[in-house]
Amino acid sequence: MKNKSNFINSLTNAIRGIIYCVRNENHFRIHLKLAGLALVLSWFFQISASQWLLVLFSVTLVLTLEMINTSIERAIDLYTGEHHPLAQAAKDVAAGAVLVAVLNALVVGAVVFLPELYRYFSDLS
Repeated sequence: MKNKSNFINSLTNAIRGIIYCVRNENHFRIHLKLAGLALVLSWFFQISASQWLLVLFSVTLVLTLEMINTSIERAIDLYTGEHHPLAQAAKDVAAGAVLVAVLNALVVGAVVFLPELYRYFSDLS
């Protein structure tokens, strides 16, 4: 029974972390909106299973790294209230990881959706 209680506590903490990001992180909310758009476009254009996997992986990667970035920033802010070059470097590297994931998501989005958008608008004329 204790394992079930630990699992429920872990799940509750994880959900609380997601809610924290939704409520407090503007970039996370922006990424969520863009993820929603990508999912709607995926459904609308009835993309293939492999394309769905690429889109889902890209969305998940961006959101996950944004949450890790937030965690690193909060931990550093808690540890030191003053500016330190190593603290700044850690924050910059974490933000850079998010940027790399976003660039990947943009490439995946272009490869998956640009041909579909072209076809859709070509059919309208």
